[in-house]
Amino acid sequence: MSNISITRMSSKGQVVIPSDMREGFEEGEKFVVIRSGDRLLLKSVNAFDKNIEEDLRFADSVEKAWKSHDNGEFRRLSSKEFLKELKEW
Repeated sequence: MSNISITRMSSKGQVVIPSDMREGFEEGEKFVVIRSGDRLLLKSVNAFDKNIEEDLRFADSVEKAWKSHDNGEFRRLSSKEFLKELKEW
């Protein structure tokens, strides 16, 4: 499951990675930033060549999901209905 946190951008374009999200990253570590619409994906340069195609597909699918959500193209399911549908996949 993903963690979620909130940060802000400074007037110089600097964004602080919240302390609860920094575990496993070192001071001075470099990141690749991928923009997809109004969303940003950060990936450590050290891991950039690993699964980059999967990361790009993930970013694309998230963008499509947000667009579908914004357009009202979704449906609500109870947890039981969701699990039942998931098993049918």
